[in-house]
Amino acid sequence: MSETTSTIDRIRALPKVSLHDHLDGGLRPATIVEIAAANGHRLPTTDPEELRAWFRDAADSGTLVRYLETFDHTIAVMQDRESLARVATEAVLDLAADGVVYGELRYAPEQHLQQGLTLDEVVVAVEEGMRRGEQLAAEAGTPIKVGTLVTAMRHADRGMEIAELALRHRDAGVVGFDIAGAELGFPPSNHLAAFDRLHGDDFPVTIHAGEADGLASIADALHTCGAERIGHGVRIVEDVQLGEGTDAHGLPNATLGRLATWVRDRGIVLELCPSSNVQTGAATSVADHPITVLKDLGFSISVNTDNRLMSGTSLSREFALLVDEAGWDLADVERATITALSASFLPFPDRLALASDVIRPAYASALSASA
Repeated sequence: MSETTSTIDRIRALPKVSLHDHLDGGLRPATIVEIAAANGHRLPTTDPEELRAWFRDAADSGTLVRYLETFDHTIAVMQDRESLARVATEAVLDLAADGVVYGELRYAPEQHLQQGLTLDEVVVAVEEGMRRGEQLAAEAGTPIKVGTLVTAMRHADRGMEIAELALRHRDAGVVGFDIAGAELGFPPSNHLAAFDRLHGDDFPVTIHAGEADGLASIADALHTCGAERIGHGVRIVEDVQLGEGTDAHGLPNATLGRLATWVRDRGIVLELCPSSNVQTGAATSVADHPITVLKDLGFSISVNTDNRLMSGTSLSREFALLVDEAGWDLADVERATITALSASFLPFPDRLALASDVIRPAYASALSASA
């Protein structure tokens, strides 16, 4: 079944939690055009709607490497303090308008130094923009809380430097650390010293793994580097052998390997991104995306957008696609939302308040109305 407007509207009205959203992957096309005109960066087109379509088409290549090339244009317009703050503010407002009540936005400060900013100046500019976005969203009646994940590029050699940067700004909005970029050939353990430093200072870590590389990457992230969550992790399904039918508990008949068993039984949350995974070749379609069978097998899954601009998507759209094409219902949406909130790097009292005061009452009302 194709996506329907009514499904999106229904889900957009519900509170949601976003754990995996790249700041440089969610810019407004009109903003890109405006900043590029001011700084002299050449774009494929200067028409905002044509540019929106270009990003989506360029990302529909089926490979992660080609997908990542689209970021040359977004990063090019995020090189000064004012532009970084503006992009951050708009990202928060866009998430809030989509019904996201808590989000974690990630970005790599080392990619924003081309016009002379220091790493610390980059972080300060982004945090100022985030707080402004929260303020404007609250004034608009769509309150949202946002934390940032400072990311190191896995192919570079700045992991420790970026880890120290994250720690310096941990009380100003930075809530966690990540590594991102080309996965194959650049294992998480290349940055082991940085992860050890962060663990020693009780700082949360999530790691991109199991997207463009397989089980060894996930195991390295978990067992060697101590990740609390896995960014993507879709290829954990390579350690799951599906059988026919269901078992006595109604679960799909399946044999799990040791790593898949570890991930499921310990509740390691996977930051799954259905549309993005289809674009990069990690899944064939949203209908057949492993997220549904992983959900049914008892894995702890969250639903995410990855890069809203490149995928032409929103969190509401991702959930709507799962409802319309993969057979999800509102109870599944609520369960994934609570799972994401529980795995977030938001302090426990804040998580508890969001769950009890905002999320559960909204879904209880929606489920009652649909009964």
